[in-house]
Amino acid sequence: MKLRFQKDALVNGINIVLKAVPSKTTMSILECILIDASGSEIKLTGNDMELGIETKVAGEILEHGKIALDAKLFSEITRRVSSESSAVVSIESDERFNTTIRCENSVFNIQGRDGEEFAYLPYIERDKYICLSQFTLKEVIQQTIFSISPNDSNKMMSGELFEVNENQLQVVSLDGHRISIRKVRLKDHYDDIKVIVPGKTLGEVSKILSGDNEKEVLIYFSANHILFEFDNTIVVSRLIEGEYFRISQMLSSDYETKISINKKEFLDCIERATILIRENDKKPLIINITDNSMQLKLNSSFGSMNADLLIHKNGKDIMIGFNPKFLIDALRAIDDEEINLYMMNPKSPCFIKDDEENYIYLILPVNFNAASV
Repeated sequence: MKLRFQKDALVNGINIVLKAVPSKTTMSILECILIDASGSEIKLTGNDMELGIETKVAGEILEHGKIALDAKLFSEITRRVSSESSAVVSIESDERFNTTIRCENSVFNIQGRDGEEFAYLPYIERDKYICLSQFTLKEVIQQTIFSISPNDSNKMMSGELFEVNENQLQVVSLDGHRISIRKVRLKDHYDDIKVIVPGKTLGEVSKILSGDNEKEVLIYFSANHILFEFDNTIVVSRLIEGEYFRISQMLSSDYETKISINKKEFLDCIERATILIRENDKKPLIINITDNSMQLKLNSSFGSMNADLLIHKNGKDIMIGFNPKFLIDALRAIDDEEINLYMMNPKSPCFIKDDEENYIYLILPVNFNAASV
């Protein structure tokens, strides 16, 4: 095999597929990146058997072939061979998979492996799908992914529900303390779909997406896999098996207190309060709502903060405590200038949602001791 690339194109392709290369594995071949130039295009592939990424890289095929190269070594070499992004990198391998990487005055000789040993991405039927803009998908992931569970003790909570109903996509995540819901209007009508996508997959897809509103992404669904296709890249992932939580039963339209508040002022105030909190500190933010005023109070071992904000209130006065991080995550994901909060009592969930319910953020309150007030 003999190939030539511009350095920046090759490095960009490697960076994309590296996201699917496992850091630890019992199958050493999976620690490699597959370079496949057996056809008319050059494809790079990474695969950890749960998540697989394949991307096409512009380059010149002088001799066809395929080879698997150690991902970490290959990435380091190509990044460092030249400071010029337009420098030409050539890769040549013989029948024993001895590989030479050349660029300007640098020559590296490394041992490759037979590309036929590499685990190929599973084949996905392309009949069940949806189409949306890269901007929309990137945005909806970023607006929900923060409330998945960081550990795998409950598989369902480590993924997000993707539910398609006619021309609407609903994305849901939860971690036991909060729920994030986003609804997206699709251009066309599609078959009903309900799958649970691993959070890791969505996080990596979000990093690769350009976020361009003019560019589309196709999402294909099969019984066990999901496939994202955009630009010159394919991302294939296993789905999480099982029945997702019945979200509709967790949502309520009842409330005793509704407030409207300027989002930026509210967010800025909470972020100022967290200056007094160190990591793993469980100090609650206590919110006291009376008439058209909201008082925020936070006490920690470093000091205390009090602030007053103007609000519009309907219903009863209420004093309620929250983990401030949960409020910050939700508020950062909302673009509206003014937001509405709905509360029932100090022990019931708080809902932040718009009138059309295009977004719903549910946050459970925390108990606070009278001494904290």
